[in-house]
Amino acid sequence: MKEIIHEIAVLMHCKSTNRVIRLHEVYESNTEMVLVLELAAGGELQHILDGGQCLGEVEARKAMKQILEGVAYLHDKNIAHLDLKPQNLLLSVEDCCDDIKLCDFGISKVLQPGVTVREILGTADYVAPEVLSYEPIGLSTDIWSIGVLAYVILSGFSPFGADDKQQTFLNISKCTLSFEPEHFEDVSSAAIDFIKSALIIDPRKRPTIHELLDHPWISLKTNILPSLPLKSSEQLTPKSTPISQRKSFSCITDTPKSQRKAFCADTLNGSFTDSAVRTYTVSANCLCPQCGTTCRHITHTPVTKTTITIDRGILC
Repeated sequence: MKEIIHEIAVLMHCKSTNRVIRLHEVYESNTEMVLVLELAAGGELQHILDGGQCLGEVEARKAMKQILEGVAYLHDKNIAHLDLKPQNLLLSVEDCCDDIKLCDFGISKVLQPGVTVREILGTADYVAPEVLSYEPIGLSTDIWSIGVLAYVILSGFSPFGADDKQQTFLNISKCTLSFEPEHFEDVSSAAIDFIKSALIIDPRKRPTIHELLDHPWISLKTNILPSLPLKSSEQLTPKSTPISQRKSFSCITDTPKSQRKAFCADTLNGSFTDSAVRTYTVSANCLCPQCGTTCRHITHTPVTKTTITIDRGILC
């Protein structure tokens, strides 16, 4: 329950931005809690990569700017997301990156001045070196993940991915980074510089989120290549493995997601969390937010649809 309370608190704290998925309602029973979220008809950004495709540079820049805007909102409130990846970026419209929203704040952290945070958390391909070495984590930890995201979106490949977690972690720790011509032949030097600026081992030397927003590639202070058709991974080198075909390491630890979030998540603070709890719309029964019925996802006695606003939920 703790991780759900934390997620609700963060979503409520971010309700004034359109770069974070909006929380509409919360329904609770003795065994389940349902979050009714804003509809994201396009699903995850990962779905584009799963099709063996990557974005042309103009589209990639547009997507990254929206992601940076969302993260900037979080960082201005001292919230570190800590799990930025295509699966946690939702598209409002199918196959279109015109409106991207951040989601899944289960392992996010609200950083307090003078408080050092050390945690082993995140997703293998996107995790920062300081997490692996159990050094303090902070807002700059998200900057590393942003660099990985940009690399993946532009090429369809993971910069550090290997056949197993151990080799992936070793590649990350050494920042073994390359820009193979067959993957980046249509990518501008400004975009590559953006990636390099974020993927710095020492977190103290990474740019802030606002400095990334002011980077020439994002702020359009430099010419970039024209938009290109989506590139199929089949046209790329067989020596590397596309991110869509790599084994998905859901998290560094093998702990079930719900338990892992409960272990890692913090509430914003006592007073804010108490306020969040009091705003719950409690219902003893609720429908599945995905299909609008009582199904295998939720074992509840049926209720009429008029008792719940069905948009998009997280339980299915």
